[in-house]
Amino acid sequence: MGVLPSLQNQDRYNGSISPDMALHRSFSSIYRTVLLTMVWPFSPRTRKSIARIEVTGVIGADARKRVLEALKQVEEKNFPALLLRIDSPGGTVGDSQEIYGALLRLREKVKVVASFGNISASGGVYIGMGAEHIVSNPGTITGSIGVILRGNNLERLLDKVGVSFKVIKSGPYKDILAFDRELTAPEQTILQELIDVSYRQFVQTVATARNLSEETVRGFADGRIFTGEQALSLGVVDRLGSEEDARVWASELAGLDPEQAECITLGEKKPAWRRILPGSSEQLRAPAAALERWGLSLSTANAMLEWVEFEQATNGLPLWMYRP
Repeated sequence: MGVLPSLQNQDRYNGSISPDMALHRSFSSIYRTVLLTMVWPFSPRTRKSIARIEVTGVIGADARKRVLEALKQVEEKNFPALLLRIDSPGGTVGDSQEIYGALLRLREKVKVVASFGNISASGGVYIGMGAEHIVSNPGTITGSIGVILRGNNLERLLDKVGVSFKVIKSGPYKDILAFDRELTAPEQTILQELIDVSYRQFVQTVATARNLSEETVRGFADGRIFTGEQALSLGVVDRLGSEEDARVWASELAGLDPEQAECITLGEKKPAWRRILPGSSEQLRAPAAALERWGLSLSTANAMLEWVEFEQATNGLPLWMYRP
């Protein structure tokens, strides 16, 4: 053995902690306490900025995924406020409800102000109800609070070309809204009940969000559209103003200087034509030129493509949507 015992053995041998070990442990404890309690003196960039999310075009599965991911970023990056820009005629019921629910949860931590653009109707109004405050342009087209469900009846056309279908089904209503025949009276009753339940959900949400009675909301929730100015008198929005006015309000609610607060857009929407025309801007010049020869721009083609995709995906579904 012939060597000096280690500090640990000395402690055990002496039955007490040595002065050196006691000092070491004391410094370690202080160091840990400082690390746990020290506050970083510089606030992250996002704490002094306003998050901005755009909801444009029809509200469907793609819009829902994009917006929900952006809302998650707002929370994770600790933005103090969110400016929600809505320029949409509405869309599917379920997707609108999911965005609305996510906004309600986010409001527990973040100030949320919505800005209505050219059009914020039906489902666009619904998700706007998830904001703490709403600003609308005086001429914004809004309203259209209600539900619509459309199906196609091609029975007469199929008869002319001599096409018919043989259907085997498990129940009398399994092929409800089939395009090769008229609806039966019981089917119309079933679908009307479905529409009525969806409508009641819409009315209740608007009434709760805007502190109105359901009777009051039903007075203007008959599918009609109205301007932002009319929406203010009805209690659907809080103020008339531009997106910039909404940004300033959001900054003030978060305790930020509107002149200094940066507005950072999250979850920007990718054009639908990018899915069928991949490549760089340089590579897209030829297709764009071809569209121009047909009298179409890329933006117009994109809008047409989005509409066709939405129609295919939502045929036969109840919609919270303004459809002129």
